[in-house]
Amino acid sequence: MKLDELIEHLGYKDLINFKNVEISGISYNSKTTKKGDIFVCLTGEYTDGHEYAQNALDNGATALFVEHKVTVDKRVPQVVVSSTRHQIADIADRFYSSPSRGINLIGITGTNGKTTVTHLIQKIFEENKQKCALIGTLGYKLSSNGEYRDAKHTTPQAPELQATLRMIKDVEKIDNVVMEVSSHALEQNRVGGCCFDGAVLTNLTQDHLDYHITMENYFEAKALLFKRLQEGAYAVINADDKWSEKFISVVPDNVRKYTYGVNNNADVMAKDIVFSLNGAEFKLVTSNGEYPVNLHMNGMFSVYNVLAAVTAAIAMGIDLSVALKALENVKGVAGRFEVVAKKPLVIVDYAHTPDGLENVLNSAREITPKDGKLICLFGCGGDRDATKRPKMGAIAERIADKIVITSDNPRSEDPQQIITDIIAGLKSTNPEKVTIEPDRGQAIALLKTIAANNDVVVIAGKGHEDYQILKDRTIHFDDREEARKVFEGSVI
Repeated sequence: MKLDELIEHLGYKDLINFKNVEISGISYNSKTTKKGDIFVCLTGEYTDGHEYAQNALDNGATALFVEHKVTVDKRVPQVVVSSTRHQIADIADRFYSSPSRGINLIGITGTNGKTTVTHLIQKIFEENKQKCALIGTLGYKLSSNGEYRDAKHTTPQAPELQATLRMIKDVEKIDNVVMEVSSHALEQNRVGGCCFDGAVLTNLTQDHLDYHITMENYFEAKALLFKRLQEGAYAVINADDKWSEKFISVVPDNVRKYTYGVNNNADVMAKDIVFSLNGAEFKLVTSNGEYPVNLHMNGMFSVYNVLAAVTAAIAMGIDLSVALKALENVKGVAGRFEVVAKKPLVIVDYAHTPDGLENVLNSAREITPKDGKLICLFGCGGDRDATKRPKMGAIAERIADKIVITSDNPRSEDPQQIITDIIAGLKSTNPEKVTIEPDRGQAIALLKTIAANNDVVVIAGKGHEDYQILKDRTIHFDDREEARKVFEGSVI
């Protein structure tokens, strides 16, 4: 593609040394820049891409996408824009010929539940004899039985995202894509250019305030997905979430609105909910009647995730019986309330926010035997919102009978300081109830002496992750593997 074609729709500020060069790719990492690329100088939290412009040119870049003129070879064209971080999406969408416009694209956003809901919707499509690709936290995959392919972020950067959508459409011949859409991706416009046919809100609770600072800012980032929906699209919103009315208010008038819930009146509801070791049962209530639902998944959060997926299916005109059959066959999602041992019952979950931890512990409490104890092992991530640490400590202390406080992904922070922040939320550090062990592997090993056979253990925070990010390195670490080693006699 010629440079003039790539930028003709942009509101650029200036063109320097313009030459209509051929552009064969888009890059924003000078180390991986290839011959013919336009190099995008992204200004990040820690680095400024403008400083690496010459490196990119040395590796073959033929043009630069910048926020200000850089001092390089005067023969190199520079396109000056107000924000490279926001406008990289515009050139990525143009370079890959707007792939989302030829796809049924569904965006799932919210603090918790995004991964599970995307998997459930993918299963519904497949039960309906339709192919559906998934993009999210675990990477992307082309079918529910397929392997994950790596993704560096919950929502990839714009060039990778648009390239992936183009590949899904043209190479794999898949017309449906369900995608997790993070608040960072929305605020940074990584999904700019994407034309969503539907958007689903799971919930909005505290997370990422290290980045967004306030809940209002966090809401505004998530709300972008709904504000940008176009005529004929649909919005699915959790009526029980306290931010629901604000989300509904930003949906354009020409977009169809659907709500789901348990406690508040909604278009799709669950009632008579019962939990057991086998899963959750409830009656699904819609405008067309009531339907019994029997899930292999457990917990109230699973009920909400299923309601979100069912409501999206209804919005897309998929037969309800097909959707329910798909959902009743789902065994679970990796690292989401995943049972890895039976005696004691050991559950690994990705819960890493106050709301997420409260939900998973309440769900675990529902299936804890009367003569058993609920034990929670958790930590908090470093270099992330520190205000949630004491809150999570207080939640764990209130709901669980015993807690083990340990490290999560400490990153550059001192693990002991993170633990101190968590302890600040406790009323007591009585060793009968509270165990502190900074080494996560050792902490999981301690569960062998803490938990009896009829207890329920929740290992929270990392879920599907098979690594731990330390100050100076990243190591292999998987909660599920560690728990299976400790409780090998009762592994499923």
